[in-house]
Amino acid sequence: MKDTKVIFMGTPSYSIPVLEMLIESANVIAVVTQPDKEIGRKKILTPCPVKKLAQECNIKVISPKKLKEECQEIIDLKPDIIITCAYGQILPEKLIYAPKYNTVNVHASLLPKYRGGAPIQHAIINGEKETGITIMYTDKGMDSGDIIKEEKITINENDTYDIISEKMSKLGAKLLKEVLPKILNNTAPRQKQDDTQKTIAPIIKKEDEHLDFNNPVQKVHNKIRGLSSVPGTYALLNKNRIKLLTSETTNTATNKKPGTITKIEKDGIYISCQDKEIKITKLQVSGKKQVSVKDYINGIKKEELLGQELK
Repeated sequence: MKDTKVIFMGTPSYSIPVLEMLIESANVIAVVTQPDKEIGRKKILTPCPVKKLAQECNIKVISPKKLKEECQEIIDLKPDIIITCAYGQILPEKLIYAPKYNTVNVHASLLPKYRGGAPIQHAIINGEKETGITIMYTDKGMDSGDIIKEEKITINENDTYDIISEKMSKLGAKLLKEVLPKILNNTAPRQKQDDTQKTIAPIIKKEDEHLDFNNPVQKVHNKIRGLSSVPGTYALLNKNRIKLLTSETTNTATNKKPGTITKIEKDGIYISCQDKEIKITKLQVSGKKQVSVKDYINGIKKEELLGQELK
């Protein structure tokens, strides 16, 4: 497999374990990533994690702004196979089928559920008890190609996006390593997806980040953990944005207006939801670092916070 010419397409840190496995097991001749982005208040142009690793390993990096118009450079490298993992753009058909063994995707859901760009986030937000990795052949649709192999993982009650993402990235690398030899000798299984069972997991938008306490506590909890720690859910406290990053459900019923801060303890701030209270354990005030509630309340007057409403 070391002689297999691979082009890897991926962008975030989630993709790193897959790329590391390919560097170890095959001949990665190029890496394709999204262009550098302006980060932070100073808008410093910053390469993505996959590009950083590729450069460290002296691997050619291609970062097309419009893949459809700029994919010939990739095709001209004549890879045996293209592997994608959270790349971030739809691949044009002529690129998908250009390599000898076509293109294979490492997708972060149990397809056909959660096709799209934010499958982990939506699985957690929707309260799923399990998710998993699908190794699949890419076709011209969105995550609609034939399934090669799937493996499940459990989503626990307080698991956040960060926790599940880390588990899934490692699982994706493991699964791909298992099936890649079969793909390369044309013995990999192919299972058609049942399109009647498909669900969509669109990219998270800015408006999706706002937290509405006029919902049951479980729904509020699921949204907090599904978007933690990036981009994070937020609410407004005295017109100031505050990100709520980790939480726990409680069985404490409440008749307070949803969003009201009902209690402050050393390890949690309690806020009323539609039915019960939710306990916030980690947060981030706008312009400051993420902190535990224990550290946050050390610098405030609790009595001034009690009874205030998050909107």
